Amino acid sequence: MTDAQDTAADSTRRSNGETPPDEPGSSVTEAPTPLLEPREGIPPVIADEAALAEAVAAFAAGSGPVAVDAERASGYRYGQRAYLVQLRREGAGTALIDPVACPDLSALGEALSGVEWVLHAATQDLPCLREIGMVPTRLFDTELAGRLAGFPRVGLGAMVENVLGFVLEKGHSAVDWSTRPLPEPWLRYAALDVELLVDLRDALEKELERQGKLEWALQEFDAIASAPPAEPRKEPWRRTSGMHKVRRRRQLAVVRELWETRDRIAQRRDVSPGKVLPDAAIVEAALALPGHVHALAALNGFGHRTGRRQLEQWQAAVDRAKALPEAELPQPGQPVTGPPPPRAWADKDPSAAARLSAARAAVTSLAERLSMPQENLVSPDTVRRLCWQPPGVIDAASVSAALSGYGARPWQVELVTPVLVDALTAKGA
Repeated sequence: MTDAQDTAADSTRRSNGETPPDEPGSSVTEAPTPLLEPREGIPPVIADEAALAEAVAAFAAGSGPVAVDAERASGYRYGQRAYLVQLRREGAGTALIDPVACPDLSALGEALSGVEWVLHAATQDLPCLREIGMVPTRLFDTELAGRLAGFPRVGLGAMVENVLGFVLEKGHSAVDWSTRPLPEPWLRYAALDVELLVDLRDALEKELERQGKLEWALQEFDAIASAPPAEPRKEPWRRTSGMHKVRRRRQLAVVRELWETRDRIAQRRDVSPGKVLPDAAIVEAALALPGHVHALAALNGFGHRTGRRQLEQWQAAVDRAKALPEAELPQPGQPVTGPPPPRAWADKDPSAAARLSAARAAVTSLAERLSMPQENLVSPDTVRRLCWQPPGVIDAASVSAALSGYGARPWQVELVTPVLVDALTAKGA
């Protein structure tokens, strides 16, 4: 049992009214305890303004950090909106809020302004929380904390089990959270997701402090909280699964037209695009370039379940792409804004390829010594950019400035600058 486990288990036992072990710090490993019910039971779902106002007042009057989670309906509905928001705070208990019935939670967000929000994998939930008016100014990400602390498995269930000694139910993570009313087992699962999140946060803070990594984590959390919303992805149709098979520009135009047609239909119907037409079917049609609906219907993904009207709309999209003048066809590959793919470096710039090989080895070695994933030590894209176009004079000052310019945090700059300077100046690099 790690120090984090020991501290957290003792804290959790006290919160559940259990007696702590006779010998704190004992290395005896106990079987994890299934967590079956929230300690105050399943709270009613907040679905009107009066109940929401009561919750806002309760959470504003609470103390300490607030655990926050959100459930989406990925794979069922269009977009990434929240369909349930869960919160827990000392003095306020647990709240389950229906953001469909209460789409504006800005009052709750304002009531919790300045409070530390505890989330697991914060970057997944922050976009949908921002849409409903909930934006933290301070946060603690328990998944990222687990990565920095060197835990091999950082999913919420694994972290709660390994650090706190409790087993969370796993059966409802991928259900359709847009379902109304939400079944009681799903609500129990949702409430349990925030039940121990603050306990996990406290244990991980102590573990990070013990390892000398707490300041690193705090800088990472600040960077997440202060990051602006992500820009809309350019040419999102290029992320269609199986695109590597599509080579010709006319075929690319078919992918684009089918993808955009599907997206409009999915948005109008509020369903996941994959339920309208699978990616594999889009790629199949692009490769085949069918000339009529009968040829289209013979392709995988356009089988007997596809109605005549649907087939005609997909064929019309194919026909529009086939009719485009040459000048309007998409170019193969996305516009490159940074270095070329590393596989091309040996031919384009052998010296840069040697620098990248040395830098990657140095970063990997340092990450292993620090017991953390190398991508958390420094962004691989940052390393590539530095190696492709290094400073004119390679020294600690110039490399530090370049890393900072690419968005590396101060702790990252301090740690990786020496090894990158050595790698960039090594013989053969």
